[in-house]
Amino acid sequence: MDYEPFRKDFYRPTPDVAGMLNSEIMYLREELEGLEAPTPIQAQALPVALSGRDLIGVAKTGSGKTFAFVWPVLVHVMAQREIEDGEGPIAVILSPTRELATQIHGQAKKFAKQLGANVCAVFGGAGKWEMQKALREGPEIVVATPGRLIEMIKIKATNLARCTCVVLDEADRMFDLGFGYQMRSIVDQVRPSRQTMLFSATFKRKVEQLARDVLTDPVRINVGHAGAMTSNEDIRQVVHVLPSDAAKWSWLTSELPGFVANGKVLIFVSSRAGCEELCKSIAKDRRLQVEVGSIHGDKDQTDRETTLRAFRQGKINVLVGTDVASRGLDIKDVNTVVSYDMAKNIETHIHRIGRTGRMGKEGVHPGAAYTLFTPKHVSAALWCTSTCSSN
Repeated sequence: MDYEPFRKDFYRPTPDVAGMLNSEIMYLREELEGLEAPTPIQAQALPVALSGRDLIGVAKTGSGKTFAFVWPVLVHVMAQREIEDGEGPIAVILSPTRELATQIHGQAKKFAKQLGANVCAVFGGAGKWEMQKALREGPEIVVATPGRLIEMIKIKATNLARCTCVVLDEADRMFDLGFGYQMRSIVDQVRPSRQTMLFSATFKRKVEQLARDVLTDPVRINVGHAGAMTSNEDIRQVVHVLPSDAAKWSWLTSELPGFVANGKVLIFVSSRAGCEELCKSIAKDRRLQVEVGSIHGDKDQTDRETTLRAFRQGKINVLVGTDVASRGLDIKDVNTVVSYDMAKNIETHIHRIGRTGRMGKEGVHPGAAYTLFTPKHVSAALWCTSTCSSN
């Protein structure tokens, strides 16, 4: 098949940078670990992405991965010819959840607006007609969950004929949610000469195999321990060993007022029913005097967005959620994370606690993550204690 040419190599290093020795580069990377602007993953990924190379970015949750691909995508898009009627997007960004897709869409839209580019979000749980309409208006960038994008392609609301840039964000989480086949299906519909960027907090075997299959001679950037299951060092972790589930409620009611005094609190539970039950219990307990909301998969998109907005704005200071809320959401000033129900595995645990201490944010009170451990969680003791300090 003949493809029209496109440009993807934009990075031109200054003479000072181009002439650096490997030892000087390593020293600079170590120095950048302590900086907030740009973060280490941004400082290392941006030159690679702007050079048009395929990229694997592995960095801990809260390290600023989103802007490491949003900015290069915008540069890529603006260098191509304008979209004509009936043509699909130039860039596609895939994310595992509608919350993360909404967040990426919002961040990309702020910059795209200044450049005269359009960004469209496509995900489940929202009106299909509105999404079809937005796609047919010809956005240069589409941020989508895999299943809904495939659905839009099948009904011919869009196509990938013009797509020259693909981003797979939180690739490990997309596998966890069963989107492995959909990811491959989407990438296979894009021209082979595309630029592909894969970002993840972990680099498990399935993600590694995907990278081998869909990326061409990628540059791999590891910030931290090369994708190992390690937590953010900025977060103080504590495990509380309690005798029963009933004891968890007593602990929470005694500690929650102090947590709220330090900032926002995010509480994780394992089920949707448990999420609603705990939220109602907190709201009814007059001793606590907190504003609480909940977020889980049974709530429609409007309710979820309203709750998240209220939490970000400080109208509610305690948010109870299932793990749908744990990946990629950028909520500032979350000082405390409580795993009221233990995570199912180490990956989920690390992404939960990554909601505090995001991007190395420093404040008067350090970010803290509390895990409540009962006798029925014995099987999780090994991986839990490998990332937490026991109490």
